[in-house]
Amino acid sequence: MITTSAQQLTAGQLTGQNTDHLVSHQQHLLHKDMQPAFAALQQAAQLAGFDLQLASAFRPFERQLLIWNNKFNGLRPLLDSNSQPLDASALSKLEKIEAILRWSALPGASRHHWGTDVDVYAKNCLPVNTSLQLEPWEYQTNGHQAEFNQWLSAHMGEYGFYLPYAEDKGGVALEPWHISYHPISQTLQQQLTLDLLYHTLSENDVAGKSQILKNLDSLYIRFITNVCEV
Repeated sequence: MITTSAQQLTAGQLTGQNTDHLVSHQQHLLHKDMQPAFAALQQAAQLAGFDLQLASAFRPFERQLLIWNNKFNGLRPLLDSNSQPLDASALSKLEKIEAILRWSALPGASRHHWGTDVDVYAKNCLPVNTSLQLEPWEYQTNGHQAEFNQWLSAHMGEYGFYLPYAEDKGGVALEPWHISYHPISQTLQQQLTLDLLYHTLSENDVAGKSQILKNLDSLYIRFITNVCEV
């Protein structure tokens, strides 16, 4: 049973700036009340023939900030909805922000800050000498993670997990690798208010900050609260 107190996080925890709510799991950090369910999901996958591993779990604010700033400043590529490179020089500041948000969250707004959301794959399905890209084609028909994805979609709900980005709703792109522990994450999403995010962004050196804050209301609706239902 998940208690009400376990579902409450401080502002620092919600925005990835405090880790008191996390425990270690296979060299990653997970929400302490999600970890047992994830371990059970891993065990079930193992029995089904899949070596379920974490590609990403908790991500601190500083890491999300670095990813964001590098993308906005042209140090990391921007991708379109088909994972193809975009010409950042042809985009306005707002268009660049929206392009980044298709694949990367705003610092302070990533669900990975909570420890309830993780990116997963089957290590034994990854071809030799192949790096995981975390792109949709890998999990779709003929992709190396397709069989694992079918199993995961069928069974993760038994352990409390779901896909917040199971379909492209015009905000964050399709992410079949991103699973969320619904008993806790549904509450944390409500706690990550527009005011809290505005305050967090205002206090930090976020590339494109003035344009982000100017459009935060619409960005919040399109890219943060716009997730799939269980």
